[in-house]
Amino acid sequence: MFLVLRRANQLTDISKKITDWVNPGDKSGEFKRQASVFRNLISKEAGAEFPPEKDRYHLYVSYACPWAHRTLIVRKLKGLEDIISYTSVHWHLGEKGWRFATPDEDIPGANTTPDPVHSSYSHLRDIYFANEPNYTGRFTVPVLYDKKTKRIVSNESSEIIRMFYYEFDDLLPAQYQKVDLFPPHLREQIDATNDWVYNDVNNGVYKSGFATTQEAYERNVTTLFASLDRIEKHLADSKSAYFFGDDITEADIRLFTTIVRFDPVYVQHFKCNIRDIRSGYPAIHAWLRRLYWDVPAFRETTQFEHIKKHYTKSHSQINPFGITPVGPTPDILPKDKEVNAVKH
Repeated sequence: MFLVLRRANQLTDISKKITDWVNPGDKSGEFKRQASVFRNLISKEAGAEFPPEKDRYHLYVSYACPWAHRTLIVRKLKGLEDIISYTSVHWHLGEKGWRFATPDEDIPGANTTPDPVHSSYSHLRDIYFANEPNYTGRFTVPVLYDKKTKRIVSNESSEIIRMFYYEFDDLLPAQYQKVDLFPPHLREQIDATNDWVYNDVNNGVYKSGFATTQEAYERNVTTLFASLDRIEKHLADSKSAYFFGDDITEADIRLFTTIVRFDPVYVQHFKCNIRDIRSGYPAIHAWLRRLYWDVPAFRETTQFEHIKKHYTKSHSQINPFGITPVGPTPDILPKDKEVNAVKH
């Protein structure tokens, strides 16, 4: 859920720029994430406003954004590639928000192209304003768009991924129908885990990195690492392949998109540097690499160039010169390699 943006004539604080992630007038120094606005649902129930159909829905994402990344992982795990198309925006987020790549740009990452649905649109915000001319909320990715009614279905990633779990099953081969990322016997545990992982880890890196006071930074970064310690203990004690046993669930997907960005971006850019993953959290590091190297849906949807360039060249409030660090190298270690600090 990236980006706060308002039309120029609707700005209530002309001193606040889009790239100011904390309002300069907010003395708390805290980054406050706003709620998503479009919350419709795709449903296979009879008479549903948005029924599941092949090639009806288009997904707008950024490879840089961890929330959008969730939707790409689930789309692939559930075999929805031929049913739901997608476009990635350019990695740079500027004063008008996310923009689409232009035809003359050669940007890495599949489907990083001009908007194939609206040939005249240059920015993601054009889609928002076409749906709601007086829209004053966030222009965020992901966006799930209905090409038939020309409406945004949802811009809430946690609800988009759950639509993908089951609502399209009648259109899928049996092998993908069997993929259950939110199994009934684990739902209570997954929901409980989501609550603190989202607040302390997924959003915790942002609350640490965008803080504008020492007190806000230290409070949030301390909570972040206490929760990483909790995850480390859980994974080490369980000795299972994934967060809740031997099958991938929503808990793995929601955590992965933060952890895979941690060493390349959050350690230095967001000052989350009490420890890194590769030398400080052996169980998390093993879990991360198992997902990345063994499961194509995780590796093939991770685009490190978008990730590193977006954060370091878009966040002018905290990196005004837009310098992108070279390391760490490599972005993610092979399964059989360790950094010198943990070699035996």
